[in-house]
Amino acid sequence: MLKDLKLPELGENIETAVVSAVLVSPGDAVKKEQPILEVETDKATAEVPSTVEGVVKEIRVKVGDEIKVGHILLTLEEDSQQAPGPSAATPPPKAQQQEDAATETAPPAPSPPEAVEPQPAAPVAPRTPAPDLTANPAASRSPADGSSTPAAPAVRLRARELGIDISQVAGTGTGARITMEDVTEHARMLISSQGWPAPEAARANAAEAVDLPDFSQWGSIRREPMSGVRRKTAEHLSKAWAQIPHVTQFDQADITRMEALRKRWTPKAEAAGGKLTVTAIILKVVAASLKVFPRFNASLDLAHREIILKDFIHIGVAVDAGHGLLTPVIRNADQKNILQLAAELTDLSQRARSKKLTNDEMRGSSFTVSNLGGLGTTYFSPIINYPEVALLGVGRATQQAIYQDGSFEPRLILPLSISYDHRLIDGADAARFLRWIAEALEEPLKIALEG
Repeated sequence: MLKDLKLPELGENIETAVVSAVLVSPGDAVKKEQPILEVETDKATAEVPSTVEGVVKEIRVKVGDEIKVGHILLTLEEDSQQAPGPSAATPPPKAQQQEDAATETAPPAPSPPEAVEPQPAAPVAPRTPAPDLTANPAASRSPADGSSTPAAPAVRLRARELGIDISQVAGTGTGARITMEDVTEHARMLISSQGWPAPEAARANAAEAVDLPDFSQWGSIRREPMSGVRRKTAEHLSKAWAQIPHVTQFDQADITRMEALRKRWTPKAEAAGGKLTVTAIILKVVAASLKVFPRFNASLDLAHREIILKDFIHIGVAVDAGHGLLTPVIRNADQKNILQLAAELTDLSQRARSKKLTNDEMRGSSFTVSNLGGLGTTYFSPIINYPEVALLGVGRATQQAIYQDGSFEPRLILPLSISYDHRLIDGADAARFLRWIAEALEEPLKIALEG
C-alpha cells in the first residue's frame, strides 16, 4: 500500500519551510519516527520524521524547495505486516485536520493577533488600526468582517495594521488567496489614488514594493535569494522600527574589578560546561535590574490602553549565528546563578550556530541583550526586539586612562547602550536604569543589596 507523507505543522503559525536536506533515498527502508527530511523555518532547522514504516518509492521534493504545510514530501510503500490502524496509517486527529486544511479550498478562520508574532514576548494585541478603507468594491467577495476571505493569519494581521479591509483586496494567489504582496499593492493604490493618510507602517511597507531601477545599466550585477532567516529578520525589524519611537542613550562601566573576578572564576565555569563571558555576567545584572525597574520588562497594549507588566524575566541574547541573527531565550534568568547562565548561554549559542535551535527556544523573551564587543565595536543604537520596550547594547571594553584619587590610572571601560520605547519609558528612567547596570558591574554587591 502506497502512502504519501506530507509536511506536518512545524509550529504555531509556521506555514512554509525550505528543504535543507533530504535524509533518505529511493529504496531505503524507513522506520516510524525516523527523520526523513530536514527543513529550515524562519529561524530554526527541524527534522521531519516518518509517521509509518515502509520503503521509499519516490521523493517529491529537493533541497532548496520552499514547501507549505501539507505538501507531499515522498511516497512510501508501507510495511505489509503493519496493521492499518490509526497509529500507522492515519495521522492523529489534529494532524489530519491540519492536512485537510492545507488542501481544501475553503479559507482558514483568522487567528488571534498575538499568534502571528515570530518571536513574541507575551500575547499583545495589535496597535490600533486606522479606519477601514473600502475603496475597491469590485474586489468585494466576502462578509464585511473578512472571515471567509482566503488569507494567511500573517496577511490578515498586516491588513489590520495598515487599516485595510481585507475583503476589499484582490487576491492573486492560488484560488484567489490574498498574499502579502496583494495587501502591499492595495496600500500603494490607496495612497496614490486617494492621498490616504496611511500610518508609518503602511508607508514603509508600500515603499518596499516600489520598483528598483535597472542597476545592470551601470555595470554587472548578481542576485541571490534572501534566506528564510534574513526575510524574517527584515520583516521583524521593519515592524519594530515603524511602530516604536526609538531613543538610545549611552553610558559606561568600569569593569576592572569584575574582569579580575571573571578570570579567577573561569575554570569553575568551564568545569560546569560553560564559558564565563562578560555576557553571562551581564545577564545576571540585567535580570536583577528588571526587578528594580519593572517597566523595562513590559509591553504596550495600545488597543486596550494598558501596560503589560511581566512577572517572568526571560532574556533574549542576540547571536551572530553565521547564517543570520538569532535570539535564543534564557528563561527565568533571575532564578539562575552566573555559572548556570554561563552554561546555558554556551549551549544555546552553539546550537544557534549549528541550526539546532527550536522555534520555542527563540520565543517569549521579555528583554534582549546584544553584545557586539567581540567584533570590536563600541557604542551602537540597537533596534528594539518588538514587542519588548528596551534592548541593552554592549560594546568592547578598552583600557583607558581614568583620573581618580589625584592621578590617572589604567581602567577597563565597558561601553553600554540602551534603546527604549519612548512611549512608555522617559529619558530620566532610562538614564537611571543604565546607571544602575553600570554600578552593578562596578560593584557586584549592589545586586545583593538592591536587586
